[in-house]
Amino acid sequence: MKKRLFFLTLFSIMMTFFLTSVTSVSADEKTYQIGTDVTFAPFEFQNDNKEYVGIDIDLLKAIAKDQGFDINIRALGFDSSIQGVQSGQLDGMIAGMSITDERKKSFDFSDPYFDSGIQMAVKGDDTSISSYEDLKGKTVGAKVGTESATFLDENKDKYGYSVKTYDDATGLYGAIDNGTVQAIFDDYPVLGYAITKGQDLKLVGDAEKGNSYGFAVKKGQNTELLEKFNAGLKKLKASGEYDKIVANYISSTTSTSDSSSEMKKITPKKDTYVIASDSAFAPFEFQNSSNEYVGIDVDLLKRAAELQGFNIEFKFIGFSAAVQAVEGNQADGMIAGMTITDERKNSFDFSNAYFQSGIQIAVKKDNTSIKSYEDLKGKTVGAKVGTESADFLAANKDKYGFKVKNYDAADQLYEAVKVGAVDAIMDDYPVIGYAISQGQELATPIAKESGGEYGFAVKKGQNSELIDMFNEALAEMKRTGEYDQIVNKYISDGSETAAEKTEKADNSTLWGILQNNYQQLLAGLGKTMVLALVSFALALVVGVIFGLMSVAPIKAVRIVASIYVDIIRGIPMMVLAFFIFFGLSGATGITIPDFAAGIITLTLNASAYIAEIVRGGINAVPVGQMEASRSLGLSYGRTMQKIILPQAIKIMIPSFVNQFVISLKDTTIISVIGVVELLQTGKIIVASTLQSTYVYFIIAVMYLIIITALTRIAKLLEKKVK
Repeated sequence: MKKRLFFLTLFSIMMTFFLTSVTSVSADEKTYQIGTDVTFAPFEFQNDNKEYVGIDIDLLKAIAKDQGFDINIRALGFDSSIQGVQSGQLDGMIAGMSITDERKKSFDFSDPYFDSGIQMAVKGDDTSISSYEDLKGKTVGAKVGTESATFLDENKDKYGYSVKTYDDATGLYGAIDNGTVQAIFDDYPVLGYAITKGQDLKLVGDAEKGNSYGFAVKKGQNTELLEKFNAGLKKLKASGEYDKIVANYISSTTSTSDSSSEMKKITPKKDTYVIASDSAFAPFEFQNSSNEYVGIDVDLLKRAAELQGFNIEFKFIGFSAAVQAVEGNQADGMIAGMTITDERKNSFDFSNAYFQSGIQIAVKKDNTSIKSYEDLKGKTVGAKVGTESADFLAANKDKYGFKVKNYDAADQLYEAVKVGAVDAIMDDYPVIGYAISQGQELATPIAKESGGEYGFAVKKGQNSELIDMFNEALAEMKRTGEYDQIVNKYISDGSETAAEKTEKADNSTLWGILQNNYQQLLAGLGKTMVLALVSFALALVVGVIFGLMSVAPIKAVRIVASIYVDIIRGIPMMVLAFFIFFGLSGATGITIPDFAAGIITLTLNASAYIAEIVRGGINAVPVGQMEASRSLGLSYGRTMQKIILPQAIKIMIPSFVNQFVISLKDTTIISVIGVVELLQTGKIIVASTLQSTYVYFIIAVMYLIIITALTRIAKLLEKKVK
């Protein structure tokens, strides 16, 4: 008995040791159990060899290989995979799963790996349905529980159709084949894949925006798996491998045979098209280390011009100025990361969308208190005025209990989070990504929100051939893969080549900013000085004339001078600049160059104040001298020339120098119409380096040196005159 008990005890100890060893090994070499759908082509499906392939499968395998973990993919079906993750039988799932607020209650999602959308399809020979309006009285099919089914249910009363739902793709696609339904809705890549596999369908209309797809784990569990997935996904996108995987399955699935057809050449109607753009919106348009404008927008349009054989002249004048330039017929079109909206369609005609954007929250890198929108309660979030981010924040501030602070420019926004003026910011995700790649200490703890689509724009009803040329070239670039190359060039690696990064590696220092950008800064200073000198010289002439008129003995002349001074001084200079550059050009049909408009604005503004300086200087001369001179028989003009003005000029000189200093400072306002003077040059440098503190410090010092020198000169002149 004792012997049996001894062996039993020994056996128990050995089994415990064995199980402990096995557990230790499996913990160190864990194989993650991943659920997926049975068939959801092109994301997961069986090929001819009965192997599971597709975007989801290939992506996950590539990420696992890159991050060094093992996976066991189990094709259980969508619903079963959800239940498997929730019950702990699966570590995660990837099955074209849309990221929704409802699902976030039960799952933690990765960064989005695919931006989906839904679209309508009809039989290939159906010519009766070309829009939603044509669905009236018809039956439309969708799969149960999908975005398509939700969309159809929400719009059935509006368009007058009935809805029929199916459990799977087989039933849905069979229904349209046999005429049970006249149209179907499904995810657009799935429809496109079905067409390439011989399904007799054609797509109708544009795709509706859908939710992004994400890799999911049970809420609060397997966080290390999510981190590995996100890290691997980021590397795949940076290397271009992501695009190759997607292109294997849907590069030509969202259209019919048109995708392989040759590009149609459109005949341009102008020798050169003037294209307005933003001046600082990296990675879409910004100046590189060679002071050349580059970016996604710039490269796309330049390539489109090459493919279609038309000439373009870019004007990088800022977003608002670009909008007004197109509306005022000073530019033929604009490309500036411009979101296509119904409101803007009232004034502009847009090309096909060339970029699907999105917005995202960013916080300081060391901020661990914000991991969800709920964590923003009681905090302040910043955004740029008039953007999707600002609209999103305004719509959700009451829901999540945060305050919103708006900024006019990107440098102000990013500086605000840097110095703690706001707790978080929201901006377009590629812009945030570029900022991080340029050294901004930021993190993005919350998944991005689906954003609008960017389009190339022309004034409504004008330059339609320009839109056609861009659309044809865009389709060609997407067909050949050039589009992906251009986008990946800027979004994958921070918008610069390796050579540029080496050259600008010290942009985080004051000396580095000076070394890399001194030529731009000097050019900006030169333009500022030209603006100030030319406008002030002209203002002296105009101002002296109106100043003399204001003290003339004829009342009507004095009234005219007074009216001029009151009107010019009563209009804010920014408004005056807009009126001259945009208003007069639109009213007269004559395009006034931005630099000329700046000169005119500064001249008019300064002349009104110089007129008052002249009037004050003349009136400062004792009136008795005029009376004495006239009593001696001298004419009014002779008296002014020989007696009054020589004394008045001595009084005016300090005020003239002071007015020149003011005019020099006022040149900064002219940047609103696109003149690239010193301040605008600084904004452009900040956009590409994101070092606002150093850049604006350098600009402040440059202004200080110039203005101090002028003040010294003024004092010397004053002494000599006296």
